[in-house]
Amino acid sequence: MAKINLAGVQRNRDLAEIFHQMALCYKYLGNEERFRAIAYEAASRTLYNLKEDIAVYAKDIKTLDTLKGIGESIGEKILEYLSANKIETFEKLKKKVPQQLLELMDISSLGPATIKLLHEKLDISNREELIEAIEAGRIATLRGFGAKRIENMKRGLKLFKEAHTRLLLEDAMIIAEPIFKQVQSMPGVIKAEIAGSLRRKKETIGDIDIVAAAEKRLWKKIIKNFISFSSTERVLASGETKASILLKKTNVQVDLRLVEESEFGAALLYSTGSKEHNIVLRTIAKAKGWKVNEYGVFETESDKKLAGATEEEIYNLFDMQFIPPELREMRGEIEAARNHLLPKLVEEKDIKADMHMHSTWSDGAENIESIARYILSEFPHYEYIVITDHSPSQHIAGGLQAKEFLAQFKEIEKINKKLGKGFIKKGVELDILTDGSLDLPDELLQQFDWVTASIHSGFNRDNTKRLIKACQNPNVHCIGHPSGRLIGQREPYAVNWDELFEISISTGTAIEINAQPLRLDLRDDLVKMAIEKGVMLTISSDAHSLNQFSFMSLGVAVARRGWCTRKNILNTFKWQAIESFKKNKTKVSGTMAL
Repeated sequence: MAKINLAGVQRNRDLAEIFHQMALCYKYLGNEERFRAIAYEAASRTLYNLKEDIAVYAKDIKTLDTLKGIGESIGEKILEYLSANKIETFEKLKKKVPQQLLELMDISSLGPATIKLLHEKLDISNREELIEAIEAGRIATLRGFGAKRIENMKRGLKLFKEAHTRLLLEDAMIIAEPIFKQVQSMPGVIKAEIAGSLRRKKETIGDIDIVAAAEKRLWKKIIKNFISFSSTERVLASGETKASILLKKTNVQVDLRLVEESEFGAALLYSTGSKEHNIVLRTIAKAKGWKVNEYGVFETESDKKLAGATEEEIYNLFDMQFIPPELREMRGEIEAARNHLLPKLVEEKDIKADMHMHSTWSDGAENIESIARYILSEFPHYEYIVITDHSPSQHIAGGLQAKEFLAQFKEIEKINKKLGKGFIKKGVELDILTDGSLDLPDELLQQFDWVTASIHSGFNRDNTKRLIKACQNPNVHCIGHPSGRLIGQREPYAVNWDELFEISISTGTAIEINAQPLRLDLRDDLVKMAIEKGVMLTISSDAHSLNQFSFMSLGVAVARRGWCTRKNILNTFKWQAIESFKKNKTKVSGTMAL
């Protein structure tokens, strides 16, 4: 898989956040500044998704102009930031707009007009004051703020709190990697592993846990080096075997635990969790006359050590299969491991294709040929890809009209000729309209190699019937990001999952695990439910830029947490199998039509 340029990613994201803040300022200043707000938000997205360090493009304005959404004015701001580490326009904006108010603008259900009204009428300037005003009933005194609107505000505040107290899985991985490498490379460290919820690949992470086996004589020095890392903002705790630091910029807590090599497996098992999983192991041990802790498994009476050097050794002692970290959530894994019935989970190397991505034809950052050549270089095990640009209803995402898709088909055929193989498949991310109909005619849909249908509107309603109607169309092969959630920003819309999964099976329609960090949709528990019913899934990056193709690893993590094997994931198969899947869809739908 392609490696992430961590320093470049961080620089891009720092600048993206400044542009996002500038966009919020312009939104707050009113409708006359809306075009500036749109421009800076677009530039923010481009920078956030950029694969290369923005400094690579900073030779001059012309080079920056090649980036989508970066015009001359914004290009000058980028050069200014790289030169002076600040942007003068932003400094002036901060004097015009109360900065604490900007935080409120990232809360769903609060637009700039609402925030301005709350500030002017109730002198609310931050989240704490807003919460206090809601609890005291002062918001309800304002005209237009009924019970339903206030309830939506409460939900938005709850989502915001969750998003700002826990990290997205991808962000946690990026933050953890350099710290982990520093620990690994310290003199005296024999081996180390990331533990906790990050090792279990939960969708959000509280803090970062690292377990290291090290030479005992060097423990004191290792702890001293760890708390002295250049990335340390503050030392939270420091002892002989443990230390905790708070990182600069992110305020993320990192905990390090040192053990002897003979204790490493027990410490890793203990620190990985989940807590509930470990409690059950301890209960089983107690019934056998054993005790389990972070140092090993011991006979209770004699204190004789039975296991502890590796996790495999411990599970073997319990007469269990090794339980992958992603499964340690008390969803039946211990019983399955005791009966030696754990599945062989899907792995990244099993993936043969990415079936959802966007190019410059709609809202992607790269042209189709660049995408194809990048994937052939960085993901050599992929056998095909599907370009799925947006359909007409997605105006803001540059959705294509029917004639534009026909022109795109010709371009794809031309590029495939240059590549010497049919690597690129013709696809679309189709919009499911509010009545469940689709925004392209069936005669055009029949010409696509792959059709993914998604909901992009109407998030506050039950969308079960809407999704079912899309599944019943013989030309729809997959339902994209089926719950519509954005982690920490937007709750999933209501869906009767039992009903949808049954229809998915009866119509031969796949369901997507969308690997975008904010989506990870389907959720892992729904993935498990789906495959237990027999639903076929896909894992897709939904990439809008080259660096987003690596999101596939996040989707695989969700699939693994949902107990997926290779056979549960459609894009682990060759294209011939996809064609067979499509033919079965046509037969099933044809039968239904009769």
